Amino acid sequence: MPTLLTFAALGQIAIALINLRLDRLLGWQSQLAALPLLMREVFHVHKWFITITLLIFGIITLRFAAEIAGGDNPMARWLAAGIGGFWAIRTAIQWLYYDSSHWRGQPGRTAIHWILTLAYGGCAAVYWFVAFR
Repeated sequence: MPTLLTFAALGQIAIALINLRLDRLLGWQSQLAALPLLMREVFHVHKWFITITLLIFGIITLRFAAEIAGGDNPMARWLAAGIGGFWAIRTAIQWLYYDSSHWRGQPGRTAIHWILTLAYGGCAAVYWFVAFR
């Protein structure tokens, strides 16, 4: 189980680092520039706080993978349940909030959509398995 948690931690760190460049990777600079200042600021603050949250999840998991996997520490189980819940909600958002027109009929975007679904859902499954076994 510590190995799965390590993979989940590294995945979260990778997602965090990609998140910092997401606007550039997706070519959103012109759309963001057209937004009112407050909306641009909110976008950037949220981008940074999501990145920081994912880094915290990943680093804590890397540092304490054995303790989280052990299941003896109630706080570690609660932490795993919370992180699992975070990723379960994010997985649901991937399907229930985003309009399918963003990926349907576009093989590259469809592949990314599925990769993200599996990554988010995989993190939820790993953390919840650890928390509730």
